[in-house]
Amino acid sequence: MLKMSRLTDYGTGVLAYLAGTGTKPQSASGVAEQTGLPAATVSKILKSLTRAGLVTSHRGAQGGYALSRPAEEITAAEVLDALEGPLALTECATELGSCELESLCLVGTAWQRINIAIRGALDEISLAELASMEAGRRLRVDLRTLVSSPGRTARLERG
Repeated sequence: MLKMSRLTDYGTGVLAYLAGTGTKPQSASGVAEQTGLPAATVSKILKSLTRAGLVTSHRGAQGGYALSRPAEEITAAEVLDALEGPLALTECATELGSCELESLCLVGTAWQRINIAIRGALDEISLAELASMEAGRRLRVDLRTLVSSPGRTARLERG
């Protein structure tokens, strides 16, 4: 099963929140309050997102965090890379020549092709789409429920 970490799930929620606030910087404490996540967790996420170049930090009284570019230009693949590291279904799927058994392996090339296909699909989905609140059937993750019930699978609710 492909599964992202809880921190990545939270990070996606933080990015979605920032996407909805425009270009005005948001304080880490304000993001924590609005998402229902612990302040320390939000700070850790924002630092990772800043290092990855998805978020910029602004100092001063009017400072805070904002997306580094429009949400339409940030891909789901970039979000996963920033929070999880490069996508890889298996160790050998990260790049050609990364496994000493590659020349003998009968399935490595197939996993690499699958990895490339998944990466391509993630590159086609923007943060704006992930954060979209458009009409139609959509799923919403209640971050407060996730925080209050550690160890449980994210509870999805129809929005």
